[in-house]
Amino acid sequence: MGEVDIKKIGEDIIENVGKVIFGKRDEIKFIVTALLSGGHILLDDIPGTGKTTLAKSLARSISADCKRIQFTPDLLPSDVTGINFYSQKENEFIFRAGPIFTNILIADEINRTTPRTQSALLECMGEGQATIDGETYRLEPPFFVIATQNPIESQGTFPLPEAQTDRFFMKLKLGYPPKDAEIEVLGEHSDVSPLEGLSSVCVKEDIVSAQNAVRKINASELIRRYAVDIVTATRTSERVRLGVSPRGTLALLRASQAWAALDGRDYVLPDDVKAVAVPVLSHRIISNSQGTIRLSDSNENIIRYIVDTVPVPIK
Repeated sequence: MGEVDIKKIGEDIIENVGKVIFGKRDEIKFIVTALLSGGHILLDDIPGTGKTTLAKSLARSISADCKRIQFTPDLLPSDVTGINFYSQKENEFIFRAGPIFTNILIADEINRTTPRTQSALLECMGEGQATIDGETYRLEPPFFVIATQNPIESQGTFPLPEAQTDRFFMKLKLGYPPKDAEIEVLGEHSDVSPLEGLSSVCVKEDIVSAQNAVRKINASELIRRYAVDIVTATRTSERVRLGVSPRGTLALLRASQAWAALDGRDYVLPDDVKAVAVPVLSHRIISNSQGTIRLSDSNENIIRYIVDTVPVPIK
């Protein structure tokens, strides 16, 4: 693994966030995988499941700055990226940075704002930069977006277009906690929130080093072919109208590398690809409601079926 112990960094973050978000270790591991892969997360879940608290606890765990945007229909792109305003005192235009200039950005209820404002995040998420009035500003790494949306309410919302959805590395659901974990929540939150006493386990420079190290995890030609075979199956399946893009193939490989690193290996196994396929690929397809597919068939089930049926490479 070199000088960076990715497994230890990952385990420390997962354990630390688990002190605040109970009973969701698997989901936290996926989020850490996305962070170490340099990707972004879309949390599609009902209110009150701890999405914002999770983002804040992650920021505290890595000693990073965290800002939140509450997306509303009247929000403007400049409210996201920043604006140049004229200062009478300075007698010149001064740049006022928007909330995107942070390390972890909580984009709360992103589907409640207009597509024009949603698209203000596109360049930031894809390129790690923002262009404002013709001038480009680099975002300090790590830059990690955790966007949330409520899948239940549709009135007054603007569904994310495919181009925006494809920018998200993973799509996850936290869901309700297990019964024992919810009882534990009541006990821990009876006096003061555990978030208040949460300390950091690493610094953000460690995350940047780990992100660079993840890219060097060995993925053999067999593994790369396996990832491409899975993606190709989404493009030829009768159940799918629009398959996974090449960006999705790259995301699948990068997530597999991070997953392998979190398990303490410097090489990728087929099981790593299988483990991350559903959260990485399910939001990148458009299912076909005609023919053999049932209307109740979810994208997650389609990806699981494809992963189960694509042959695993054998040396």
